[in-house]
Amino acid sequence: MAANPQHRLTFAEYLAIERNAEIKSEFVAGEMFLMAGASTNHNRIVRNVLRTLSNQTLEGDCEVYPSDMRVKIEKLNQGRYPDISIVCGEQLFADEQKDSLLNPTVIIEVLSESTELYDRGKKFQDYQSLDSLREYLLIAQTPYCIEQFIKQAENIWTYKKFTNPDDIVQFESTDCTLLLKDVYLKVA
Repeated sequence: MAANPQHRLTFAEYLAIERNAEIKSEFVAGEMFLMAGASTNHNRIVRNVLRTLSNQTLEGDCEVYPSDMRVKIEKLNQGRYPDISIVCGEQLFADEQKDSLLNPTVIIEVLSESTELYDRGKKFQDYQSLDSLREYLLIAQTPYCIEQFIKQAENIWTYKKFTNPDDIVQFESTDCTLLLKDVYLKVA
């Protein structure tokens, strides 16, 4: 006797469940995956980066979003929650709810021990399916390390690493900058 095949959710089914859920879940390959909580240092880094980037984008056409803004990767039918996303220019959403961004310009992930390999590997590979994505930043929780990947052409990304507290990360797709010592303010 054959086993019953597992039902794979559509993105619309996922959204119907997710929008009523108390805990966020990412959507990959027709399945929902609960998101774990974040450490104090993780939250401090996200707060510091959000504050800095939000202040720099008060004017202009870029918008900074925290981890509550879902990013839909249409080509892969996925829903992800980056720690921070930036969109410049027209913002495109999956539907009228405007809670699933289609065209992020920059995605920033704060690394944790349990997700680092995934964020560097499969997740980055999936994010590269977004035609709009120009930069991907990985921020370590241990001061001081920010890695920046910049899209040069289709499937060609350059890499920069910043490890000094006085280093400044200059975004190439926006007018934003991050000073490492500001990113790691109050991080133990």
